[in-house]
Amino acid sequence: MKDRLVVIPTYNEIENIEAIIRKVFSLPVSFDLLIVDDGSPDGTAQRVRDLQDEFAGRLYMLERRGKLGLGTAYIDGFKWALSRGYQYLFEMDADFSHNPDDLINLYQACADGGADVAVGSRYIRGVNVVNWPMGRVLMSYFAGVYVRFITGMSIMDPTAGFICYRREVLEIILHNPIKFVGYAFQIEMKFTCWKYGFRLVEVPIIFTDRTRGVSKMSSRIFKEAVFGVIQMKISSFFRHYVPRKPGITAQEPVDAL
Repeated sequence: MKDRLVVIPTYNEIENIEAIIRKVFSLPVSFDLLIVDDGSPDGTAQRVRDLQDEFAGRLYMLERRGKLGLGTAYIDGFKWALSRGYQYLFEMDADFSHNPDDLINLYQACADGGADVAVGSRYIRGVNVVNWPMGRVLMSYFAGVYVRFITGMSIMDPTAGFICYRREVLEIILHNPIKFVGYAFQIEMKFTCWKYGFRLVEVPIIFTDRTRGVSKMSSRIFKEAVFGVIQMKISSFFRHYVPRKPGITAQEPVDAL
């Protein structure tokens, strides 16, 4: 039975892609990999194809035409994985800002710890970010404060992109369209899981800024996150969320609608 799949979106990650693939496949717990490449002109997809014979049955790729957005890359990857029976689905960056060793901790939080969603959190134990300028650290941290204030969630790192989902979570939340494509996508996914009453747990990680390649952050993506949170909260008043988990605790509230 297919058990664990890591989805990694890529655009111009030729400097990182082979190293991240080999690192994931070297872990003591077995993970399959799906690369979702948005037509990288630097040859990222070709490098993945070159490795598929070596890692046959474990390394897969979806090739898309052009930059279609982080959110749609993950959604396409999740749907691909669900159709093939994977039980635990992970999202992770290609640039080593997320340490692949932490995949095991995220998996254990769901498989052994009872979480439905395990979030690799930079802020659950202080501020664990390496190589970011102070301005970006403060922007990221206070973005979390802002999201908690608007949404009512208690998640310390709502914009985190290093996550493990149980398949039943994605089977439920992907029935409704996810509207955002950038960092607001990460917030919307957590908010939707929380509204349905799934148990979200934060697992401490150390986030290290990329040393190779170019960051995909832009002012447009940041604005989407800022204004999208308000839009998302208002829209939630017009949707009915049926709690999917019994025994919701005070730390895992479901808004009354």
